[in-house]
Amino acid sequence: MTITSSLVPVILCGGTGTRLWPLSRASYPKQYWALNGNNEETLLQQTQQRLKDLQGLSNPLLICHEDHRFIVAEQMRQINVQPKAIILEPIGRNTAPAVAVAALQAIEQGNDPLLLVLAADHLISDVDQFLQVIEAGRIHADNGRLVTFGIIPTSPETGYGYIEAVEPLGKNDTPIGIDIARFVEKPDKKTAEKFLTDGRFTWNSGMFLFKASVMIQELKRLAPEVIRACQLALEQDSTDLEFLRLEKEAFSQCPNIAIDIAVMEKTKLGTVLPLNAGWSDVGSWSALWETANRAQNGNVLRGNVIAEETKNCYLRSEHRLLVGLGIEDLVVVETDDAVLIANRNQAQNVKTIVKRLEADGSPEAKAHRKIYRPWGNYTGIVEGSRWQVKKIEVKPGASLSLQMHHHRAEHWVVVKGTALVEKDGEKYLIGENESTYIPLGCKHRLTNPGRMPVELIEVQSGAYLGEDDIIRFEDCYGRIQTTNND
Repeated sequence: MTITSSLVPVILCGGTGTRLWPLSRASYPKQYWALNGNNEETLLQQTQQRLKDLQGLSNPLLICHEDHRFIVAEQMRQINVQPKAIILEPIGRNTAPAVAVAALQAIEQGNDPLLLVLAADHLISDVDQFLQVIEAGRIHADNGRLVTFGIIPTSPETGYGYIEAVEPLGKNDTPIGIDIARFVEKPDKKTAEKFLTDGRFTWNSGMFLFKASVMIQELKRLAPEVIRACQLALEQDSTDLEFLRLEKEAFSQCPNIAIDIAVMEKTKLGTVLPLNAGWSDVGSWSALWETANRAQNGNVLRGNVIAEETKNCYLRSEHRLLVGLGIEDLVVVETDDAVLIANRNQAQNVKTIVKRLEADGSPEAKAHRKIYRPWGNYTGIVEGSRWQVKKIEVKPGASLSLQMHHHRAEHWVVVKGTALVEKDGEKYLIGENESTYIPLGCKHRLTNPGRMPVELIEVQSGAYLGEDDIIRFEDCYGRIQTTNND
């Protein structure tokens, strides 16, 4: 095949994945976790890495919520990928605005590439077949078609939307694109069973391929309010390190709508290609069990786990020893602050528990004890009414902001590495088993000058210990204007 257009991946990193709670939470959703077997790369990293053999591949555009910007940047750095841009959404507005922003940004950079829109949280087991279908789709996209990839259904699934082609789709080794007749929302069981036996229907994967100019043309025609708001948000954007921050007020005016509904259901340019590459949207713990390489007795074991007389279970431990004895068809997931125990056939209903936790104001609903920051991370260990203890890890060469607290004092004890402390203008080094005290109102900063991570224990005490008690004076991550400890 002759390549006529460059190919830019557009990786959509939104979503919280609440059905994979307690691992996936708003502060650190499933796309940033390594979930499938022995692969240590996260779902986001795998999404980018599986494309590396495509011809004419450009660096990706990534679109994420501003709260996750440093996670995305760090995970791309770990796989030596320099994004064209990391675009920050101030609020979630579904996939149509994200696609519009990506297309407008691509055109603004001076060319008209093919955009391959992918979700950051999908699994693909047969990468060779996936790439073959993508290459086949490029022919249609180069000819001005809006291409989507339909998953050949293996069961009468009621949790997915469906795509109907105008004629039966081939299932041979050479995928052929067919015009789209219609999109169908999640059907009932009886309808899904009919779709399964009809060769025209595939699952809607949410993956798309098209020329940037063609998508902009169709958005202007079919969803003008989306493209107008996105154009304004880009015109008033701001650059923050390697991030492109969309203007909040303009972007907030954009309708909350999926690209399927805004464009694909209405356009006459839609083409669907069948995809049979071991695809999963990792929508639940039971889906992870189904797609994993199961060990003896049908078990999937992750982490520090022992299983005896146990069958068809998904057992995952992030910290403590987890023992399964004489159990069957269960999902058990342990994190540092919560344990999920569910019947495997009911695991998809975890999201109702998350809603209940959110309604109760439980911190476990949205955040882990371990919180990631651009300089490293911190983990809450224990807390009282006027004190709390954290473990802090600072990456080599990284630095916290120069800051001050109105309501709390801090005591730092280094347990690994060497830290450079700045305190009211004075700078000094402290090593392992050494400590320093930061009184209330003191202007201070901590830097890791070495080549290995610095770990320290921080003891905070004071009348108020909230993370919004922080005044920044200098910050190498562009956070001086923020008031929370992001």
